[in-house]
Amino acid sequence: MKIAFIGTGVMGQSMAGHLLDAGHELVVYNRTKSKAQTLVDRGAIWADSPAQAAEGADLAIAIVGMPPDVEAVFLGEDGMLAASAPPPIMIDMTTSPPSLAIRIAEAAARQNVSFIDAPVSGGDVGATNGTLSIMVGGDEEAVLAVTPVLELMGRTIVHQGPAGCGQHTKMVNQILIAGGMLGMC
Repeated sequence: MKIAFIGTGVMGQSMAGHLLDAGHELVVYNRTKSKAQTLVDRGAIWADSPAQAAEGADLAIAIVGMPPDVEAVFLGEDGMLAASAPPPIMIDMTTSPPSLAIRIAEAAARQNVSFIDAPVSGGDVGATNGTLSIMVGGDEEAVLAVTPVLELMGRTIVHQGPAGCGQHTKMVNQILIAGGMLGMC
């Protein structure tokens, strides 16, 4: 499968590496090109923008820093939905607001693209070991289609419902973790 991967930082570097290890063709983009160099050295193809990375791919995945970055990567002038031939399925694995996931899903649907929000839990150790927990929101058919790819990056993958539900579940996860930490203190 040809996969566009946007965001090769602390988490993305390892996650994208698992996709390469499984034999997928990987096209990568990161704001700081040097953070993608290890993947390029291993055979990934560099793209100069999210749109260029997504062009003609079978699947696109992003894990970036903050909600404005998510918005730019998917909806921006050089975002993945600006590609002339965007992938049929796009996944955002960043933790961001459920409302943003719904907005991206609606924009993607207008282009006949399925959008999945799939934030992760497990940190850099989980990313390195391929043992992330992945909370998934999106169309069931699209989720089933990408589950084998998600299984390369995570061990616990649960479809929570339509777009935005993965982000809602991650929010609950964070609240429970914070409550546990406060209790310990």
